[in-house]
Amino acid sequence: MTALIAITGLMSSKYLDHQQQEPPVVKNIILLIGDGMGLTQISSAIYTERKIALERFPVIGFQKTYSADNLVTDSAASATAIACGQKTKNNSIGIDPNGQPCKTILEEAGEKGLATGLVVTSSIVHATPASFIAHQPSRNFYENIAADIAASNVDLFIGGGKQFFDRRNNDDRNLVKELEEKGVAVYDYFRDNILKVSPSVEKRFAFFTADNQPLPAFQGRDYLPYATRMSLEYLSKRSEKGFFLLVEGSQIDWSCHANQGAPLLSEMEDFDNAILQAFAFAKKDGHTLVIVTADHETGGLAINPGSQMKRLNLKFTTNGHTASMVPVFAYGPGSELFYGIYENTAIYDKMKEALGF
Repeated sequence: MTALIAITGLMSSKYLDHQQQEPPVVKNIILLIGDGMGLTQISSAIYTERKIALERFPVIGFQKTYSADNLVTDSAASATAIACGQKTKNNSIGIDPNGQPCKTILEEAGEKGLATGLVVTSSIVHATPASFIAHQPSRNFYENIAADIAASNVDLFIGGGKQFFDRRNNDDRNLVKELEEKGVAVYDYFRDNILKVSPSVEKRFAFFTADNQPLPAFQGRDYLPYATRMSLEYLSKRSEKGFFLLVEGSQIDWSCHANQGAPLLSEMEDFDNAILQAFAFAKKDGHTLVIVTADHETGGLAINPGSQMKRLNLKFTTNGHTASMVPVFAYGPGSELFYGIYENTAIYDKMKEALGF
């Protein structure tokens, strides 16, 4: 009896000690958005018989994607909801339904001394990245969005859209030159190979991967995994306080808009390789929260009867977006916040809570 009490006491003591341990501090957040990536897009990647990175994530939730004015959201409204924690109208970039600017998680992170970055396979002025750093009434105001980016203090951005910075129609400004005058190291696809660039942490960094939109993955675009790893190394050294990095697999959405299954699988593999880079960094670091989600589902994709492993019969029900909920995967300290079903705006709240803002 005495031995039993002793053992029970020891077990209780260990349990209490475990309970009293401080959870790891979240210094860094890597938010990866697969534009248009719903459950079927993820399933199609799995059924190519390639174990994907998302299978390693222990926490899964679902977010409701509708916007302030439509059950079927667009990328601008959904990205703004994630970035700002407020539902807004379709086409709106970083503003609330009344047209007022809303401060984004990236901007808040920068104000608190964290390093910040954006890495995308679209133009950098496209709806999703723009919603984290710009404030415009229309996602189509590309030159205004470029001016917002140039005026920001973001530490790193990688994506297409150079023409909106240096060959503008609305004014004579050369935003590339303005960035360089601010001390930003600006590179581009025409003069440099991004796979051979290693930025100095002493300077802010920009790399334009295309004049407008980068090539699709099936045509040879392959920079996203490398750019993700390079950005993580750069941002982790840029600030001792931590960092916030957005990575977007932008062209998953475009393949689904075009109802093209084979290009979709190429984009999913490319995005998965970027997720692997984020996962590996977080696993080694111990203070990094990785979140993988989508802004919405595109195409109403189905894996139809007759499909076999590696031979999928993919069919689309629309060339637009759908209102389906999309999954949220999380790994690392703070990941337990992402269980359940919640509004897309809650992702902003959960990121702030994880960072202690």
